[in-house]
Amino acid sequence: MRHPLARLIARTAAVAGVIASFAFPVLAQDGTGPMPENAQPRSYGGGWVCDLGYRVEAAECLAIDVPEHAYPTGRSYGKGWECNRGYEEVDGTSCNPIPVPANAFLRSSGYDWQCERGFRQEDEACVPIVLPERAYLTDDASGRGWTCDRGYEAVAGICSPIAVPANAYLTNADYGEAWVCERGFVKIDDRCDAVVVPANAYLDEASYGPGWSCERGYELLNGACVAIDLPENAYLDRSGNRWSCNRGFQLSDGACVLGR
Repeated sequence: MRHPLARLIARTAAVAGVIASFAFPVLAQDGTGPMPENAQPRSYGGGWVCDLGYRVEAAECLAIDVPEHAYPTGRSYGKGWECNRGYEEVDGTSCNPIPVPANAFLRSSGYDWQCERGFRQEDEACVPIVLPERAYLTDDASGRGWTCDRGYEAVAGICSPIAVPANAYLTNADYGEAWVCERGFVKIDDRCDAVVVPANAYLDEASYGPGWSCERGYELLNGACVAIDLPENAYLDRSGNRWSCNRGFQLSDGACVLGR
């Protein structure tokens, strides 16, 4: 029968062996052990790193299986390689050429393609853009690839003249209204009628309302601008078309009375 002290020594030695078996590979993977083949000293600090195209495994630098048309990245994670420009990864094992259709070219990233000017993408092909009269090509990759000249709008695939009524002008906007009324006119249906400005009012080009607003000190009443009857202890507010009671007073039956 073994002495208790001998058993303790043996157990301690076994534990130390296990610790060492973990510690030394870690040191090797960390590049702090003896430098193996296909490695080089670190550019800063101590230790070593594997050469480009190799990856540390245990205490060695093993070659990465880089497929044709690929290059090593030098990263310690992932596959360790990337496909060359113009190639795409297939099943994580190879790099195949990116199929670029006729009338297309590789994007600057090298991972995709786009159609040449005058063509638009349709599925995996580039088809010619049919340009109607009174239109020009755009660089919009999506959509039809063209827009109408000034004064025309797209209707059913052609460019038709925009009907601009009298006293209106083109907006040149890509979206929204194609024309708006000139100053002093208001849109009614598809025409521009002259704004009738009542006494004590001025033209207001706001997109809503009758096209005019009352001057300061006047308020709108039944389509006219009437003088505001300002009670005592009141003042015109910022708009100039309403009033409020002075501080310390409160509204009561149209008058400003002392607050309680």
